[in-house]
Amino acid sequence: MYKFVAIDLDGTMLNHYGEISQKTKETVKDCIEKGVEIVLASGRPIDSIKTIAESLGITGYFIAGNGALIYDMQKDEMIYENYIKKEKVLEIIKICEENSIAYNVYTDRVILTKNLKFNVLYYYKENLKKEENKQTNISIVENMYEYVENMKDNKFLKITICDQNDTIFHSIIKKIKEISGVEVLDIAHMSKKIIKQGTEEIPVEYFYTEISANDVDKWNAIEFLIKKLQVKKEEVMAIGDNMNDKKMLENAGMGIAMKGSTPEILNIAKDITETNDNDGVAIALEKYVL
Repeated sequence: MYKFVAIDLDGTMLNHYGEISQKTKETVKDCIEKGVEIVLASGRPIDSIKTIAESLGITGYFIAGNGALIYDMQKDEMIYENYIKKEKVLEIIKICEENSIAYNVYTDRVILTKNLKFNVLYYYKENLKKEENKQTNISIVENMYEYVENMKDNKFLKITICDQNDTIFHSIIKKIKEISGVEVLDIAHMSKKIIKQGTEEIPVEYFYTEISANDVDKWNAIEFLIKKLQVKKEEVMAIGDNMNDKKMLENAGMGIAMKGSTPEILNIAKDITETNDNDGVAIALEKYVL
């Protein structure tokens, strides 16, 4: 019996349009009614995940920033934090600026960006379908280095770096890996999303990585939670599709990959469910929980 289920969002619970199917919503609610702890575990900031959690009837916890923090929805507070130090954020910004590569800085509440491109463009388009109080907070900043340097709130979850050119992308990643005190997520394949614009469907494809503080990982956050909830490791199920899900799939009692996940995730998963466009999460929950 699995008492605790950690579920990734992008590429897993959300389809290519950033939506959750009615079948998945109903299945998640059935699991909650059964007494199972459903925990969303995403790289997104707080408000973006909170909106989704509320729509699913989740009232417990969720994991943001790939494990940089845990949010208690009932108490409306963070109960676990592991942020990147400001000096490291500034060091990474400087490298990105010098090499003219796209990047975004995620705080606990907002995504800071210089322009609406790649993953931030996807979030922006997603916001157009939401009420204002349920949108992912995006702030366009002209001088990022100066803005971050002058910030008083230093809750930096992660930095994402994006580019459509494989060679440029990997040369920048090589430089950033030399910085101490941060971890660079090793993602080798392109991110592929679809944006609806009227009757048109526009593919958004780019190479990207995520940079966090040392020891930031979804599984580390899950371990903190299951200890608090007195749940055994064997009673944990995790569902994901990408490298930021690797440790939780490896360590959970049942680690499930989405069909079409990055190859390394498919290799370590204990089972493979359908794609995010074909109710893969619902199918896995029905099979192992309900």
